[in-house]
Amino acid sequence: MIEIFKSANGEIVRSDAFEEGVWVNLVNPSEEEINKVSNALSVETDFLKAALDEEERARIESDNGQTLIIVDIPIVDKEGKMNVYTTIPLAIILIKHIIITVCLKGDTLLNVFSTNKVKGFFTQYKTRFVLQILYKNATKYLEYLKHIDKTSSRIEQDLHKSMKNKELIQMLKLEKSLVYFSTSLKSNEVVLEKLMKYEHIKNYPEDTELLEDVIIENKQAIEMANIYSSILSGTMDAFASVISNNLNIVMKFLTSVTIVMAIPTMISSFFGMNVNIPLKTPIAFWIIVIMSLAMCLVTGITLYKKKLF
Repeated sequence: MIEIFKSANGEIVRSDAFEEGVWVNLVNPSEEEINKVSNALSVETDFLKAALDEEERARIESDNGQTLIIVDIPIVDKEGKMNVYTTIPLAIILIKHIIITVCLKGDTLLNVFSTNKVKGFFTQYKTRFVLQILYKNATKYLEYLKHIDKTSSRIEQDLHKSMKNKELIQMLKLEKSLVYFSTSLKSNEVVLEKLMKYEHIKNYPEDTELLEDVIIENKQAIEMANIYSSILSGTMDAFASVISNNLNIVMKFLTSVTIVMAIPTMISSFFGMNVNIPLKTPIAFWIIVIMSLAMCLVTGITLYKKKLF
């Protein structure tokens, strides 16, 4: 899908032409769409296809006056009723007076730009637009990290009374998301450090300040990801032991019940043998029942005092 936006009268509006100062957004483009943009704007085809590989690393590359910036952006998917977080590459291509973005998914942080939710955003200011994207990206990481922390706390409460693997598997998915986030944030940090050396940014003090804010937000996200990952890993180890201990308690209780229930069975077996037995009275049955109950009671009290019940 090809979308073209431009700033007009302080708002972002759609356009149909590849004119100067527009923002061209490609969402999971087909080969035909890639060729159309490449031919119309003389863009390197490899630049347009770079973000279509989910394993593409974050980097900056320049060729023939065109600059390619690839960063990892966070996305959220649904697995059943649970949110699962991962990252995908976003390509930002700067050519002459046009900026191009390429991504596999449409529901990303770029939506806030196309829907007029970002103040001070103008498509013709390419460098500032790039920095605004990077800033929104860092804040989106922080937002999702907070969601992961809240989800982790909720699952932790369920683990207090659980003996199943469901909650641990959910925690494992969250830990996997944190690994993706941590790795992607560190790759993005390298890109930001290279941008600091980008001469065009240094020509505008306000852009330099914005880049510094992006770097600060990105570092904060890295620290949060590392902290949450450590906490989650420790929590999983602790609750794996808790689940095992809960299972041992149940097994201990069931074993004690089995011992107590075995007493009446054993006594009735003795009196059911084909041999001479005492108590040849009309109330022999009730004597045996009372004796069995008494022995069960004594055994139960003994097990209780030893904390085996």
